[in-house]
Amino acid sequence: MRVAAIDIGTNTVLLLVAEKRDGKLVAVEEHATITRLGQGVDKTRTLASDAVERTNACLDRYAEIVTRLGVAKTDVVGTSAMRDAGGGEAVRAHVKARFGVEARTISGDEEARLTFAGALSGLTLSDGRVVVFDIGGGSTEVVDGDRHTRAIAFAHSYDVGSVRLTERHVRTDPPTEAERASVLRAASDAFTTVPESVRGAPVVGIAGTVTTLAAVSLGMSTYDGSRVHGHVMPIAELERVVELLARVPLEERTRIAGLEPKRADVIVAGGLVALAFLRHVGAPSVVVSDRGVRWGLAEELANASL
Repeated sequence: MRVAAIDIGTNTVLLLVAEKRDGKLVAVEEHATITRLGQGVDKTRTLASDAVERTNACLDRYAEIVTRLGVAKTDVVGTSAMRDAGGGEAVRAHVKARFGVEARTISGDEEARLTFAGALSGLTLSDGRVVVFDIGGGSTEVVDGDRHTRAIAFAHSYDVGSVRLTERHVRTDPPTEAERASVLRAASDAFTTVPESVRGAPVVGIAGTVTTLAAVSLGMSTYDGSRVHGHVMPIAELERVVELLARVPLEERTRIAGLEPKRADVIVAGGLVALAFLRHVGAPSVVVSDRGVRWGLAEELANASL
């Protein structure tokens, strides 16, 4: 039986259609569309009408895919932007009309649980304890847990994300050293409340910022999730990639191999958030995961159907 999981994020709307084969969840089709739903939310606390229109148009395309692939069960969740802002009713009504299900605005705790389970899907790690961080457009989730038992020791959502910090601190193209320092300082200040107990565990990074940085590092002309998933980036390589992206104007940045052009304006801030987190926890490298909330959600849907 095929299931579909849709994650409506601040920057990107993700679709996973999957099914169980020989006891393992396998992707049938995946899509990621940057709709920038959280555009301006940091200032207005309300979803912009054009951002809602872009998101609903994306959902229309996803509904056609879900129908074409014969999906039996669908779940749709919204995260940071839909938690933080007014105006989400139009998106929720559209989801109900197109998919016949309610779009759930999940809590931070549920997002942490789904993030952790989804991120570790398909990864081989030697340690039982793992720290997962998920840089979104509006927030960054940090989850410390046990990969075997799925027990969560610490989870928190920090209000630092690629879109939010770009809107707050970046006014110049390319960003000045002072602007980059402001972004890095804001992220570093936010992560001061990450407990010392998090230090020392392997770190897994998920979502578009981290996978994009990996794709740029690998020089991908066409994104290949199978190459990105499980790729290990030393912090020195991450620093090199962020510097590469930060020192060129936006128009030139959009042409760098591995970078989705629609993400080009916020990728520098996102990369600085990643560096701030890794430095705070003293991680020498990050394991990149091409999976996340949608995989955790699809796993639950598939298991509930057995």
